[in-house]
Order: sequence, then C-alpha cells, then structure tokens
Amino acid sequence: MSEQEWLENLDVMFSPQTIAVVGASRKPESIGRAILKNIINFGFEGAVYPVNPKAKAVSSIKCYPDLSAIPEPIDLVIIVVPAKYVIPVLQEAAKLKVKSAVIITSGFKEIGGEGIKLENKIIKLAKSVNMRLVGPNCMGIMHGHGTKVNATFAPRSPIPGRIGFISQSGALGVVILDHALRLGLGFSKFVSLGNKADVNATNMIQ
Repeated sequence: MSEQEWLENLDVMFSPQTIAVVGASRKPESIGRAILKNIINFGFEGAVYPVNPKAKAVSSIKCYPDLSAIPEPIDLVIIVVPAKYVIPVLQEAAKLKVKSAVIITSGFKEIGGEGIKLENKIIKLAKSVNMRLVGPNCMGIMHGHGTKVNATFAPRSPIPGRIGFISQSGALGVVILDHALRLGLGFSKFVSLGNKADVNATNMIQ
C-alpha cells in the first residue's frame, strides 16, 4: 500500500460516516456506554451502531448482535470488549473490509507474555487488510471539526479548537482534557495512542 493510501485510510478514522461501538453497554459506569454517549453528545452526524448480543438497545439506540448484522458498511469500529474477544471482532471487521479501528481494551503488550502474542496477532490481521488501528490499551480519539467525533471515555467533552494533541497515556490524556477545559483551550484532534500496535506519533504528526 502506498503512503497516500495509508493516509487516506487514516483519514477515514477521523472522518467516518458510520461508527460501530462493539461492547456498548447499559451499565451506567461502563467504558462502552461512556464512549457511545460521547459520540452522540459531541454532535456526530453519521450513523452510530451499538454492538452487544445481550442488549436490544443502548441509550435508546437499536443494538446489534455483531458487526455483520449492521445494515451498511462501517467506517470505524470502536472495540471495548475483553481482550480475549478482540481477535474475533477484528476478524469479522476484516471480512467486512472495515478500514479503521480503535481498540480501547487493555491486556496486550503492556502485560507481557500472552498479551504480546495477542497484540502480534492483531497487527498481522490488520496489515492483511490494510486496516488502520489506534491502540490497544488507549482512551480513544477525538476530531473537533468537520465530521465531529469524540470516541473517548473522557468524563467531560473537549472543546473543538486548533490544538492537535497526541498522548501514549490515557490517564495523562484525561488530565490534559480536563485542564484544557478550565483554560478554555480546544482541540482539532486528540489521540491516545496506547500500545501503538499500528498508528504511532510520527504518523499522527504527518
């Protein structure tokens, strides 16, 4: 794949028309629920599809049992399921030719051993279909202009602005977003990279 194609696929991640949240939950304090609500409340104009085989609806939005049940092509998948289920979700996304995914889930390279093996499988799978990945083990992404997307679990919604911010650490990201709100600073893009299995800081600066 050429550099131009790589950047185009990364652009899809930040300007999606359809988003699936795999692991969306009814539990009030869950990360999956927080991300779904942030996407909606931030003003995303596209279609949002919660995916949870145990729920008929989440936040009053119809829920789907899996990605294959969603009735239109998916541009971006947010994955918030336990680590052992991430590979099956990515395999399904690959079959559906999804171009981008953000893996919030932890339990990969950062824990060593089996986590490293799982992350290597993720990398191999994504490369096989040219899918761009942010994460795993991250707090998500935000795009403040155009196709507005806040696919993070930050407790307070960021302000759209002109600052691009990259952080490996999700905890640092939450602190920065909170402090920026107090100062009235806004973001054009915000990315928590996590383990950087695919997308890294150099890619985002480019």
